[in-house]
Amino acid sequence: MYQQAWGLGARFYFMRSATALRADEGDLLVELSDGATVRTAAVVLATGASYRRLEAPGVADLVGSGIFYSPAVAEAAAMGGQPVVVVGGGNSAGQAALHLSRYASRVTLLVRGASLAASMSEYLIRELRLAPNITIRYGSEVAAALGDGHLEQIEVRDTGTGATETLAAAGLFVLIGSQPRTEWLPPSVRRDEWGFVLTGREAGADPAASAASSQAGVFAAGDVRRGSIKRVASAVGEGAVVISQVHAYLNEVRQAGT
Repeated sequence: MYQQAWGLGARFYFMRSATALRADEGDLLVELSDGATVRTAAVVLATGASYRRLEAPGVADLVGSGIFYSPAVAEAAAMGGQPVVVVGGGNSAGQAALHLSRYASRVTLLVRGASLAASMSEYLIRELRLAPNITIRYGSEVAAALGDGHLEQIEVRDTGTGATETLAAAGLFVLIGSQPRTEWLPPSVRRDEWGFVLTGREAGADPAASAASSQAGVFAAGDVRRGSIKRVASAVGEGAVVISQVHAYLNEVRQAGT
């Protein structure tokens, strides 16, 4: 992919990151971490999002060895007949708990809040409550992860009383949301309360330009965009679609200038 892009004339800036974006006399200026500035007519934001991490003691040491920041699709079968813990109150956490319940002896879903009603689909809540080997613990959080080279136990803290309890766990699946890399963007690029870029109709752009942001010439694709599917295949598809929209935008700019 790099060779193909290079052959088509793309220039690459390695070991640098974007630190600011601003409009200037009809163009867009992207400031880089080394002090350089790139002047351009259009910008595509494809910076993705990073999973929010647990800061509890022992967690970082066991990531990949029983602790996962992803849905349980690939690891579920390895949990056969063993207890597991899922952390999160959204749909992804609920879906992971249901999938794991087909293999694990017991699934404990830890939820910091007092209810799932505001964060999870009703049908998922109903399925979780009907599953005989799923327990939902509200007002709970991970206080520590314990194990010698592989996860063995989870220390759970009651957020109300501070009391802790130790649970046996062969797996800990952390699904507490993601954080987009958009803190460097200006207010003119509208975002939701979590920082995801609004696009298309939500951004006040032409509905036909589904990837366009509220800032003329700025587009977004992949996990950085509000409402993304958060799957590799869909992100690649959005990347292909956004380029056609960039071409349409550039054609409009040229026509307006003639």
